[in-house]
Amino acid sequence: MIHIRNESLEHLVDESSVRFAAEATLVDQNARECEVSIMLTDDSQIQKLNFNYRQTDEPTDVLAFAMREGLDGDLHSDLLGDVVISLASAKRQSDENGCSFDVELARLTVHGVLHLLGYNHQTQDEEDTMFEIQERVLCTVRT
Repeated sequence: MIHIRNESLEHLVDESSVRFAAEATLVDQNARECEVSIMLTDDSQIQKLNFNYRQTDEPTDVLAFAMREGLDGDLHSDLLGDVVISLASAKRQSDENGCSFDVELARLTVHGVLHLLGYNHQTQDEEDTMFEIQERVLCTVRT
């Protein structure tokens, strides 16, 4: 189940593309029964979260808060966690990358959900694996 909450008034969003990207990621990873919450917000809000949880006082494009981590991580195995996406960052990045806003939102959604599933990009091997999966999922979203 995918829950989407749009807290930004600045950008019109086709939530169906975000939902489809999240669902495609869960299907690809055999986790279709899992629950994900996605918050669409602005740079100001994501900067506050980035500072509170990562001690980085600047906006970022996407944050992921996994429920499967820590001492109680196995209590609700179907609850993956929360993805927070800055729509302002997504818009800037779509302009920089020459892609549509919806494509960039899909990319950030897939990226965030993969983090919830335990993927990371701290090492080159991890990055190669994560971005290979991300591209595979995005190919299914685009077609």
